[in-house]
Amino acid sequence: MSSLGGISVIFDLDGTLVDSEPNYYEAGRQTLAEHGVPDFGWTDHERYVGISTHETVADWIGRYGLRASVEELFTAKNRRYLELARSSTRAYPEMRKFVELLAAEGVPMAVASGSSPEAIEAVLAGTGLDTHLRTVVSADEVVHGKPAPDVFLEAARRLGADPAACVVLEDAAPGAAAAHAAGMRCIALPYVAAQADAPEFATASLLLRGGQEEFTAQAAYEWLLNSAGLS
Repeated sequence: MSSLGGISVIFDLDGTLVDSEPNYYEAGRQTLAEHGVPDFGWTDHERYVGISTHETVADWIGRYGLRASVEELFTAKNRRYLELARSSTRAYPEMRKFVELLAAEGVPMAVASGSSPEAIEAVLAGTGLDTHLRTVVSADEVVHGKPAPDVFLEAARRLGADPAACVVLEDAAPGAAAAHAAGMRCIALPYVAAQADAPEFATASLLLRGGQEEFTAQAAYEWLLNSAGLS
């Protein structure tokens, strides 16, 4: 058992471990432009932060009146995203330090993401985070994506962990809601600052309103020690 007792840590990927949202935006912008929507902007993209790609493209069909199928759009967007992910995804430095600190302490860790398995694999390999993060769950592998708790519960199952002993790190409101529904504590780091007041974030055990700029590996580790009653 690690020095943090029975705690396991589950990370969201996009916007939490890595700054991949610009790649998702660009993949979406290109895909929509190809289907006759030339003015998809960053503000439009922000409404999809924390939502799976399948759910995103399904919403596009109704919102933009697209004639393409969900599968066609999903395949096109995912292909573009993977090209970008393999070459230009940046891990947040303090998150990398946190992962390395937890790994050194023997803390069980997993990634639970709305991204496809291929996208998760590409990002973790490209950033080198796959060295420490080998337990991975995609929303594609469960019945319901976030805000349902399925991905987090499956991650806990694969880790052999009690959900109540898991701490989730999340940047998006649907993910915070999913962690709460799973009965897990949550460290929330809102990716979109304007969403920090979303009611879903109010359920977090620790809300860092400043997002990544406020997060430090050492402070997060000390919070885990305190939450485990070990300091």
